[in-house]
Amino acid sequence: MKTITHWIGGKPVEGTSDRYGPVYNPATGEQEKQVAFASVEDVDAAVAAASQAYESWSQVSLAKRTGILFKYRELLDARRDEIAELITAEHGKVHSDALGEVARGMEIVELACGIAEKLKGELSTQVSGGVDVSSIRQPLGVVAGITPFNFPAMVPMWMFPLAIACGNTFVLKPSEKDPSTSFRLVELASEAGLPDGVLNIVQGDKVAVDRILEHPDVVAVSFVGSTPIARYIQARAIEHGKRVQALGGAKNHMLVLPDADLDYAADQAINAAYGSAGERCMAVSVVVAVGDTGDALVGKIAERAKNLVIGPGNDPASEMGPLITGEHRDKVASYVTGAAAQGAEVVVDGTGLTVEGHENGFFVGVSLLDKVPVTADAYKDEIFGPVLCVVRAETYDEAIKLINSSRWGNGTAIFTRDGGAARRFQLEVQAGMVGVNVPIPVPVGYHSFGGWKESLFGDHHIYGNDGIHFYTRGKVVTTRWPDPSPTSGGETPTEGGINLGFPSHN
Repeated sequence: MKTITHWIGGKPVEGTSDRYGPVYNPATGEQEKQVAFASVEDVDAAVAAASQAYESWSQVSLAKRTGILFKYRELLDARRDEIAELITAEHGKVHSDALGEVARGMEIVELACGIAEKLKGELSTQVSGGVDVSSIRQPLGVVAGITPFNFPAMVPMWMFPLAIACGNTFVLKPSEKDPSTSFRLVELASEAGLPDGVLNIVQGDKVAVDRILEHPDVVAVSFVGSTPIARYIQARAIEHGKRVQALGGAKNHMLVLPDADLDYAADQAINAAYGSAGERCMAVSVVVAVGDTGDALVGKIAERAKNLVIGPGNDPASEMGPLITGEHRDKVASYVTGAAAQGAEVVVDGTGLTVEGHENGFFVGVSLLDKVPVTADAYKDEIFGPVLCVVRAETYDEAIKLINSSRWGNGTAIFTRDGGAARRFQLEVQAGMVGVNVPIPVPVGYHSFGGWKESLFGDHHIYGNDGIHFYTRGKVVTTRWPDPSPTSGGETPTEGGINLGFPSHN
């Protein structure tokens, strides 16, 4: 059985632990690989390699750094199908969706290629007599990323390209459920010319995570995952004096006003709720139907949902693949089987789905729940699967109050033809990312991604300008160069004298 190892100091490393985790093909349910779980000593080795590499990498010119990143982008472009196949094999999402993930990750590599523009400092001359002040940004040192299973290519690329472009070195702990993709990303970075030790991988579980959080040489940690783990990451990182950005869970609402194009809204609800089998932190989980739109909208969504083609991700005919594990499939299904008892109306029940020839795969069909009470588990919890809830609201004001009462605030969307209503919504809604007739408002690479409330722990969003600020720190330099007197033969005159008063700008 193939073993996915660590990558430390520019090469694959077996590690010192005798612990391994299974890596499944979600479409067949079969274990096809295993992944080595890092020990504390393995994490220490990766951090040591990164620390050693930082001494030289932080001094490498911007031109050389960006040259490597341009080459890396070329390699990613040439290997995008290969990377997408790895994603499909271990995550299960369909190939077209995997290709889209790679493309969105490459946006951040492209942003990193232009890092020289983003790292330009500021200069103010003659702020006082003969005094200039400049502001510069410098790298932090060894930084780390802990990433989830649902985007094994995109989320790591949200982190390490910007971090290393800024002059840091990086230790990545990817999900143990689908580790091959990130390993391949790091291999390609080495092929592009990234020096040994600049980018490292430690595979594993909580042992590796906790050592990263407590290691004194790791100065910053980026995380994407569930809210409980994001809260834990933030608390432990701060306890050990680290800078932290931790992106948590979501329950994204899509508000549909009576004037919306209901066919378009139904199409977008399907795409946003069931794409990637609902395993997206930006998936639409709740549609809020305002006024008398509910019955018609639910009917249109149900009609479309029943016609979706579900199958293995490597089948071009498949529109949705399996879930990541059998345990997760069963948990997702439980929200549907228990919905009626909690007051919801089950319009489409996908829990009985089997895929011919893949009976042992981790498949579940799409489900649609209508008139879901806010007290139901299906509404209160982050399901992270292909289950869409519909909640009814009489007015816009009732709908916005419902959305803002959620403990999460990752993304949200409004569907309407009314520009005034859309403007009001984008100002009033309590969420970090807002779509107007766009169901999944994930920002492009040169803006930043992040939510509000229990969807974000830390001060910085990820990538964009926030990402660059997270991976650098500011320094202000105040300079005076006394001019030699023209009559002193080139000698610097004596200046100043004793003055214990507060410095002035005269």
